[in-house]
Amino acid sequence: AMANAKLVVVGVAILVILLQVSTCAMARHHAKPDPCASEDDSVPGMVHKHKHNKPHCTTLGHNGGGGSTPGVMTVNGFQKGQDGGGPSECDGKYHSNGDMIVALSTRWYAGGRRCGKMINITSKHNGRTVQAKVVDECDSNHGCKTNIVDTSEAVWKALGLDSNIGEVPVTWSDA
Repeated sequence: AMANAKLVVVGVAILVILLQVSTCAMARHHAKPDPCASEDDSVPGMVHKHKHNKPHCTTLGHNGGGGSTPGVMTVNGFQKGQDGGGPSECDGKYHSNGDMIVALSTRWYAGGRRCGKMINITSKHNGRTVQAKVVDECDSNHGCKTNIVDTSEAVWKALGLDSNIGEVPVTWSDA
């Protein structure tokens, strides 16, 4: 019986390792920002002002301290009848797309702990940074990916980006 128990433990450990490896491979395969890549191979010729430890592949999205977290910015309509769906999670209201506002993926929304708080969003395309207020959750249990910074049209304009692009790489941090 002991031999069987050991086999099960080893089997589970191998399965966990394989899952982590496949997650990294998938991230690379789909040309999304790779959580498992080192800082140095992100963009050739780009100078990093400050180094921070590269995230371990399993601890994606923990945004503690002064570091910035990579994500994908998408465009959302926060007004009634638009693609944002119902009113915002934080306050039960609809918001103007002219406001500097953002919905974060479930893990970053953190059960509403970021509601009403400002975050810094930096475009990886041009280095511009703006502040936007967290008003909503992009529900990762209902189709939203786990690395989404879903912003109003105003945020795209302030960053000098065309929202028709649909998705752009960004970093964000608590303001």
